[in-house]
Amino acid sequence: MLFPVPDRVRDVRDAVHAFMTERVEPAEPVLNAGGDAARAALAELRAAAKAAGLWALGHPAELGGGGLPFLDYVYVNEVQGRSEWGQLALGTFTLQDSLMLHRYAGEAWRERYLAPMVAGEVSPSFAMTEPDVAGSDPTGLRTTAELDGDHWVIRGRKWFTTGAADAAYTTVMCRTEPDDAPPHRRFSMIIVPTDAPGYRIVRETPVLGLHGGHYEVAYEDVRVPAGNLLGPRGQGFAIAQERLGPGRIFHCMRWLGQAQRAFELMCARLGARSAFGEPLAAKQLMQQHVFESYAQIQAARGLTLQAAERIDAGDQARVEIGVVKVVGARMLHDVVDRAVQVHGAAGLTDDTPLSRMYRHAREARLYDGPDEVHVQSTARRILRALG
Repeated sequence: MLFPVPDRVRDVRDAVHAFMTERVEPAEPVLNAGGDAARAALAELRAAAKAAGLWALGHPAELGGGGLPFLDYVYVNEVQGRSEWGQLALGTFTLQDSLMLHRYAGEAWRERYLAPMVAGEVSPSFAMTEPDVAGSDPTGLRTTAELDGDHWVIRGRKWFTTGAADAAYTTVMCRTEPDDAPPHRRFSMIIVPTDAPGYRIVRETPVLGLHGGHYEVAYEDVRVPAGNLLGPRGQGFAIAQERLGPGRIFHCMRWLGQAQRAFELMCARLGARSAFGEPLAAKQLMQQHVFESYAQIQAARGLTLQAAERIDAGDQARVEIGVVKVVGARMLHDVVDRAVQVHGAAGLTDDTPLSRMYRHAREARLYDGPDEVHVQSTARRILRALG
């Protein structure tokens, strides 16, 4: 499936594609199993990525990363997304948090976390959603942080804090301002080391039967210095949106990588499997799966690149991001679903990566905002622009 890739990025994109298909994808059975063998396999992949010059490509060069410009990294991120382990193996899992820390953290925190994070020596985590609050309306978040002298005291509960068990710190969205403040100016971001007294992991939350490192965390009178504030008071939402905007583009490109891999598996199955005296590829309904998947992937890719180009030009691209977040998530689900259907019973087992891909695909329609919220907010922006 060919599409224009700029010459300036083709070589590195091809190198990442080769690393993913030759090193990461074959290691998935061990990585998915967890335990010491998985940790050793991941460490080996990370060392290999560093030796090949493929480590942390999207991080700024001044932080020790590869320094790829945003739009170039978008092209690379697609092939990295072929496996859920791509980000961890290639050192880009921390990109959104390193950029946020780089821009808003005080010097002490920048010195403590930035370089080790880009080097893969420490991991961050991010806490926004809460189990008792509708994630589609984050103005209802209940976790509070109150100043007591020169310390913040944090009380509340968060969940879907990815990687909390291994993270050095969590950036926590807290209610810090009074109720008479504008709804989106009542919250701040605060850095909380995970070894702080009162930071308690309640459980790892399974997602569709997978243990993906998502944790519920209780904040029981956690005290951290006032200097742990990330950015200005009351600017938590603005910082979160700045973090999430490009992050949604990264998600969409990785979804394209997943969909492309599922598409390749589907086409290979159609060519190799026969039924009723002829290859599955000769069946018209199977050919429809190919057509629909190709069309959806190409459409989502075009929309994603359009949004990325707008962001690269300095635009917030809220309409474009809202559209591609919904279209990309649906595309991923549909393509993987068709690939499962083509594989028949085998597609439901762990003999192929499709079962795991299918469950992750369903997550895409919820995280970073459910489809319904993006549809509504994007439609309103379009109507205002046309009115």
